[in-house]
Amino acid sequence: MAKTQTFADKAKGKKKVASVNVKYVKAVKSVNGNYKFQERIVQLDDVNKVSNLK
Repeated sequence: MAKTQTFADKAKGKKKVASVNVKYVKAVKSVNGNYKFQERIVQLDDVNKVSNLK
């Protein structure tokens, strides 16, 4: 029996998400006066929306 689906068909069938992953680093001042950095990965639709993060 022959395969009905080839690798090219399988790769073509996947839809790519039009989003961008951005690493968001936030500086937080602790009670002692030291700074800590909190990091998280944020998924955005457009790179221009980076300035809206808080």
